[in-house]
Amino acid sequence: MTETAGRRTAPDGATVLPTVTSLEELGELLDREGPLYVRWSRGPVHDLAETQSLDYLTGIPMPGLSANPLGVESWWGDRSLRLWVARRLYDYCHLRRERDGDIRPWTLRGREVARGPDNEPLVRDIEPVSWIDLAVIEEAEEEVARQPRPWGPIRR
Repeated sequence: MTETAGRRTAPDGATVLPTVTSLEELGELLDREGPLYVRWSRGPVHDLAETQSLDYLTGIPMPGLSANPLGVESWWGDRSLRLWVARRLYDYCHLRRERDGDIRPWTLRGREVARGPDNEPLVRDIEPVSWIDLAVIEEAEEEVARQPRPWGPIRR
């Protein structure tokens, strides 16, 4: 990826989006833009050509792209937005390492159409919003590590 005036271009040179560079910036984006999802993939160009994810176990096509909501749940109350978004990113940070580093996190808006086998939202009508810089993932890992209880990413 290459940096161009605060925007990041995908390896194919086609996806130019703003780049979130900190947990605080991600929280501000969430506050400003409303309900967003995070997706770990090769990026919007690849995903929007397919518009559906496959169930990893069976290979069955699902009716949308799997993504994880970033929206803060009401039970979280007035607790730290920084910790909330850190945890939402951290839960799936293992995907990059397990898939040869060719995937990156990015945010999107979309319409939830179903749930996948891990109860994750499946979304359609996708509008890419931003890339999430890998330094934000490191920041999320550090934030989670500072918490009093042990926690690991969601893995199968």
